[in-house]
Amino acid sequence: MKVFNKSILMGALAVGMLAMSSCKPIYKCGDPIPEKKKGGKRLQAVVAERDSLCTSLADQQSVNQRLTADNKNLQMKLSGQENINENQSAQLSQKDRDIQNKDKDLQEKERMLREMQAIIARQDELTKKLNQTLRDALVGFNSDELTMEIRDGKVYVSMSDKLLFKSGSNAVEPKGVEALKVLADVLNKNPDIQILVEGHTDNVPIKTAVYKDNWDLSVARATSITRMMNEKYGVAATRMTASGRGEYFPKAPNDTAEGKAKNRRTEIILSPKLDEIMNLLQSSGK
Repeated sequence: MKVFNKSILMGALAVGMLAMSSCKPIYKCGDPIPEKKKGGKRLQAVVAERDSLCTSLADQQSVNQRLTADNKNLQMKLSGQENINENQSAQLSQKDRDIQNKDKDLQEKERMLREMQAIIARQDELTKKLNQTLRDALVGFNSDELTMEIRDGKVYVSMSDKLLFKSGSNAVEPKGVEALKVLADVLNKNPDIQILVEGHTDNVPIKTAVYKDNWDLSVARATSITRMMNEKYGVAATRMTASGRGEYFPKAPNDTAEGKAKNRRTEIILSPKLDEIMNLLQSSGK
């Protein structure tokens, strides 16, 4: 009898061990409990807790996915913002360089302006001094023979044909020769002065075997004066220009004898050389 019971016990143990060795989950997470395995309250509570944990895990996984996606979006935005910041930094650097270059240009222009103002001031002073020197030298001539004025930074010495020429002639009269000698002496002491000689007439027509018209006569008179100042008194020809304007630039109306007399004149226009200003302008263009 004891041997029988022992055999039964050993068989039961073997069956139990076999069942345990082949054990696997009753069902997957979230699956319903089979009717035949409903079990007791404890099993149902464990399964309910497990299902709750499964739900929480799924929710957490969903949250993690959203956070991962948000993180990627933020990283993309951050990368884009970094690019924007780099571009803005580069633009600011370029603007800063542009401002510095403009500031340098402005300083250079201000320097040039100061230099030009200084040159003009020196020329104005030279012009005033020349005007006074000529007035002192030509003091012996009457106002209806010779006048002087400063205009546009130049000295205008206006000599009437009463002083210089007979009617219809380009030969300089003795008193005119005297005035030109005094003028030449002053100009030779001021070699930086440029000389423009302009002949002018009234509007009374002229036509001779020598001169076709007033224009022709005005040019001949201007040339006669420049030639005398060069050949007789040594004023450099390179400093002088002769031109004739005929009747086309009157000083007064030609409807009176007095007006005609004012228009029959030779203007000797004296101006400082512009070399300094031209050099300054050329250097600014480099």
